[in-house]
Amino acid sequence: MSKSKSKGVPETPSPESRAHPGAPGPGEASPPEAPPRERAGEGGMAPAPAGAPPSREEFEALKQARDELQDQLLRKRADFENYRKRVERDRQQAGLDAVAAIFRDLIPTLDNLERALKAGGGEEALRTGVELTLRELLSLLDSHGVVAQEPVGQKFDPQNHEALLHEPVPGYEEGTVVEVFRKGYSFKDRLLRPALVKVAKGETTDDTAEPDEIH
Repeated sequence: MSKSKSKGVPETPSPESRAHPGAPGPGEASPPEAPPRERAGEGGMAPAPAGAPPSREEFEALKQARDELQDQLLRKRADFENYRKRVERDRQQAGLDAVAAIFRDLIPTLDNLERALKAGGGEEALRTGVELTLRELLSLLDSHGVVAQEPVGQKFDPQNHEALLHEPVPGYEEGTVVEVFRKGYSFKDRLLRPALVKVAKGETTDDTAEPDEIH
């Protein structure tokens, strides 16, 4: 008696199954086809395929976005230009106000000078009027931060003093300011004019030596 099939011998696959791996075998149902995957773009519209020109709706949306950005840029530029002009105008106005305040404070001093020149009583009355005007003017300058420098007895400082003479002076150390020919003035931390001074130097044995002069 012959056996048609040997036990444990696998069946030979059909040509169709060899040609299509994963295909269903005999008697098996084919799996349902998967629906095409779609990804919605912005606004619920699917994007155009790669390389395809944008649709009319997309083109109009991009054009509108561009116009809005350009309008915002122009507005920002105009706002900045107006701000720059306003700051420059305020700065100039602040400078004019400061100068006007100084001139306004000087007017009473001019009045005192005119009264001193018109007053009678001789030289003494004139001198009294000038002294009063000088004190008023110095007080005005001090109120605005202008300070007179009289550095007698101080060490010579080339940053703030200008030496007119260097000569030996008894009782003073070398490099000390012993006389002021012209006062110096400073405004806060800024030097307006250096003081013109005479500076003591070391004793010399040459009696014929001339004092040093610096011009």
